[in-house]
Amino acid sequence: MAKVKICETVLRDAHQSLVATRMTYDQMAPILEEMDKVGYHALEAWGGATFDSCLRFLDEDPWDRLRKIRAAVKNTKLQMLFRGQNILGYRHYSDDVVEYFVQKSIANGIDIIRIFDALNDPRNLETAIKATKKEGGHVQAAISYTTSPVHSNEGFAEYAKQLESMGADSICVKDMAGLLTPYNAYDLVKTLKSTVSIPLELHTHYTTGLASMTLLKAIEAGCDIVDTAISPLAMGTSQAPTESIVAALAGTEYDTGLDLNQLNKVAVHFTKVREDFIKSGRLDPKVLKVNVNTLRYQVPGGMYSNLLSQLKQAGKSDKLEEVLAEVPNVRADAGYPPLVTPTSQIVGTQAVFNVIMGERYKMVTKEFKGVVKGEYGKTPVDIDPEFRKKIIGDEEAITCRPADMLKPELEKLREEVKKWSIQDEDVLTYALFEQVAIDFFEKRKAKMYGIDENSDKENKLHIV
Repeated sequence: MAKVKICETVLRDAHQSLVATRMTYDQMAPILEEMDKVGYHALEAWGGATFDSCLRFLDEDPWDRLRKIRAAVKNTKLQMLFRGQNILGYRHYSDDVVEYFVQKSIANGIDIIRIFDALNDPRNLETAIKATKKEGGHVQAAISYTTSPVHSNEGFAEYAKQLESMGADSICVKDMAGLLTPYNAYDLVKTLKSTVSIPLELHTHYTTGLASMTLLKAIEAGCDIVDTAISPLAMGTSQAPTESIVAALAGTEYDTGLDLNQLNKVAVHFTKVREDFIKSGRLDPKVLKVNVNTLRYQVPGGMYSNLLSQLKQAGKSDKLEEVLAEVPNVRADAGYPPLVTPTSQIVGTQAVFNVIMGERYKMVTKEFKGVVKGEYGKTPVDIDPEFRKKIIGDEEAITCRPADMLKPELEKLREEVKKWSIQDEDVLTYALFEQVAIDFFEKRKAKMYGIDENSDKENKLHIV
């Protein structure tokens, strides 16, 4: 058994899971060069919800963030999370947009693209995989892990084999809700390692209190790489602590070779960042608790913090347990999709409506209708025809690859964004988050031209 490799998640998933993706570049910058000396396999630094959060909440250009991280991190691979045909948005995009996004991600510094689909529909990964190969990037194809009456280790292994044949350079088991138990992890890894010949990585969350044990059993079964988070931003809905895993494996055949003293420098820095999040009230103690009920509800970390936030805004925080109990019911109705972005948000929001309205499906979101109709791809089991009719009426269900119904849109988007665009990547920002992007572009131009934020908006619109 070769040494186990570590992918550090603190720059992306750790803060996405604990503080709704609110870490700024300035909070990362002072420690990046020290992180580069650790000897990590990779730093997960981009993608997921970071793109949206940069624009919507942090007033940062996500492309600029990536370039700055790349400039500071010269020796360690940078990794991103990519939602297949959804890219980093919440709908399917045309193939030309997916291809261009991949091209620009790699050009700006990404080495490894972890590509997944919320429904494990391989058709939704095709374009992103081909584009990553074409650009010389490493394709890590991910299995969205879940448990249900229709999911099994053998089924996941078949899917992994299919992903390998599509061009994957490695496979990731993406256990976004911490559902994978230690002995199941051992069996799953054994099954996968006997099926595929490419490296295997395990990504899990501490939500259920099992993550460290799960990683250990997976490593014993032959897992090559594990995802961990530096201790100040570990545990709770985040990942297992990096230092603890490194210490547990030290002196064994799985020894990571990482130095705890160097990791401590990273931990000291992020302890200060954590204190900032606590002072600002951004780090909610609820996300740090072990919640074994997740094994029943299957709610991932980011989804949990989103549900909490939605209920707070509606003044209904006391309904959290009811909403969590409703999530599995909505999921079963929707054909047992794994709960990961965007299906986690879609199923979660629908569960919130079902509880708040006091009647199931009295109000149905556009996105939930989309899942039931087939706009996101094929669900693990077919949706009951009567339920489908109740949700979408007489509209026809989509059975082809959803992106086949989309016309190329890149040129049209380029035309639309022309008045704001100052870099090639702006068209992609606009494609993913149209109105949020426009607001960001307006602020950016105002800063460039020294215009007061409170000045007449009409003036801002006509800055050239």
